[in-house]
Amino acid sequence: MGVGGSPQSVIRTARYDFRLMLAIIGGAPDRFAPYVDLYRRATEQLGTTAHPVGMHSPGFIADTDAEAKRLFYPGYKELRDRIGALRGWPPLRAEEFDAEVEHGSLYVGSPATVARKMAAAIRSLDVGRFDLIYSSGGSLAASARMHAVESYATRVIPMVRELLAESPVGAAGAAAVTR
Repeated sequence: MGVGGSPQSVIRTARYDFRLMLAIIGGAPDRFAPYVDLYRRATEQLGTTAHPVGMHSPGFIADTDAEAKRLFYPGYKELRDRIGALRGWPPLRAEEFDAEVEHGSLYVGSPATVARKMAAAIRSLDVGRFDLIYSSGGSLAASARMHAVESYATRVIPMVRELLAESPVGAAGAAAVTR
C-alpha cells in the first residue's frame, strides 16, 4: 500500500496486513523513519505481518551530475508545478530543486552519486525495497530515459549492493535493490 506520510494510512496498512511502500517525493528521507517504526509497532500490536517496508522516490541518471540535472529539471519542474498547483504549493524554484537533489528525495546525478544517496536512504530507513521513479513530465528524450534505465541496472544497482554490503545493514540491505 503506497502512503505519503499520514500516521492513519500507515496504521491502516498494518491493520489490513498490507506491505508498506512510502512515497517519498520531497524532503530528507530520514524524516520518514517514524512511519517505518509506527508500521512495525502497529503490526506487532495488531498481530499482522511486519512485511519489509519499501520506498519510492523520483530520480534520473546520466553520465554526470550536471547532465542529469540539466536533462531532468525542465520536465520535473513542469510536473511538480502541476501537482503543486493542486496542493497549494508555489512554483518550484531552481534553488529548491538543487537543494532537493543535494539533501532531499530526488535521486538525480551520475551513477555514483545516485548509488551513494540510495544506499544512505536504505540504511537510514532500514527499508527492504527501493523503487526509482524515472518519469519527469515526459520532456526527456527516449534515448536519455533508456540510458538512465540501463545505467540504473548495470551501474547503480551493483554500486548500491556493494555499499550496503560494506555497511551494518549488510546482505539484507543489499537485497533492497534486487526487487
